[in-house]
Amino acid sequence: MKKFMLLYRGAWDEAPTQETMDAWSEWFAFLGDKIVDSGNPFGPGREITKDGTTDLPQEAGAVTGYTLINAQDLDDAEKIALQCPVVTSIQVYEAMPM
Repeated sequence: MKKFMLLYRGAWDEAPTQETMDAWSEWFAFLGDKIVDSGNPFGPGREITKDGTTDLPQEAGAVTGYTLINAQDLDDAEKIALQCPVVTSIQVYEAMPM
């Protein structure tokens, strides 16, 4: 199995409803032992470069959280991500071994 980082994108416009929380819990239960790290939502962030620091807005295109999973390959990780019920979009990256 390979590891894949799911990066959730989309602003948290309001507090999640009970229905949203239930859907999220069901999806995590479905993932079961594929979960390496269930992750967390992200709060305010900053981008740091050689030219300085910029506050990152929590807007529609922002990265809002992550989960680390096991999957056979990128296609399998994509299938898993497509079943997530509550996120605007998900970026999937393979975590390469070192």
